[in-house]
Amino acid sequence: MTPPLAEDAVTRTEIDGDIATIHFIRPDKRNAMNDRLIADLDAFFSAPPEGVRAVVLYGEGGHFCSGLDLSEHKSRSPEETVFHSRNWHRVADAIEFGGLPVIAAMTGAVIGGGLEIAAACHVRIAEPSVRFQLPEGRRGIFVGGGATVRVGKILGPDRMREMMLTGRSYGAEDGLRLGLAHYSVASDEALPLALDLARKIADNAPFSNYLMIQALSRINDMSRQDGLFTESLAAAMSQTTDAAREGLAAFLEKRAPDFRPKS
Repeated sequence: MTPPLAEDAVTRTEIDGDIATIHFIRPDKRNAMNDRLIADLDAFFSAPPEGVRAVVLYGEGGHFCSGLDLSEHKSRSPEETVFHSRNWHRVADAIEFGGLPVIAAMTGAVIGGGLEIAAACHVRIAEPSVRFQLPEGRRGIFVGGGATVRVGKILGPDRMREMMLTGRSYGAEDGLRLGLAHYSVASDEALPLALDLARKIADNAPFSNYLMIQALSRINDMSRQDGLFTESLAAAMSQTTDAAREGLAAFLEKRAPDFRPKS
C-alpha cells in the first residue's frame, strides 16, 4: 500500500513490480525544480527500493520540468552558490551513474534544470509539446546543474553556446535530430512508451545494464587506448557471468532469456 502523500509533496513514486515511476507533482509551477524536488531525487537514487530494476521520470500537468524555481531563488554568497551547484551535480551523477536505467518521459517544458535532469537520463522520449531551452542568458545567470558537460556533450559547445546566447528553443523533432531526445512520439504516448521500454530494459541482465551505464560515458572521456582496454575489461566481466551463460543457452534453445534470480 502506497503511504499517503504530504500536502506539500513535490514528487510521487509508484512501484509496479521492478519498475519505479517518479512523478513530479508541481503542475502549477510547470514542475519547476526546487531544493525539495532535488532532495527527493537524491533520497530515491541514493537508496533505491529493493528489487527496482528500471526507473521512469515523468512530470504531471503537461510539463516535464521548467527549470529552477526562480520564485524560490535565494540570495547566496559565491561559496554557497558553488555548494548548491555541486549538490545538483551530485544528484545528477546519482541518476546517471547510480546503476539503474532511467527513462525520461518528456512533455511541455524541458527547460534549464529540467533539461539538465533529462540529460542525466539514459533514454529520453519527447511528445510534440516538448520545448528544450536553456534560457539562463535571458535571466542574467549561468547553468549550474551540469548542462555544460551533459548537454554540451550532446549538442557540442558551439550549438549549446548559440542556444544559451539566444534563448532558442527546440521542439521534439529538432530534439530528436540533435540527440536531446531518442524518441519522438505522438501526444500522450511518452509515458506508455517509457513504461514499455522500462519493462524491456528491466528484463536485461542487470550486470550488463550496469556496465553499459557505468562504462560508456567514461570510455568516451578516455583516450582511445584507455577506452579500448576498459572495454576489454567490461567484456571479460560480463561474459563470465551466469547471465551470459543463460543468454547463450537461450539463443541456442531459441527462447527468451530469463535473467531473474533463481529461488
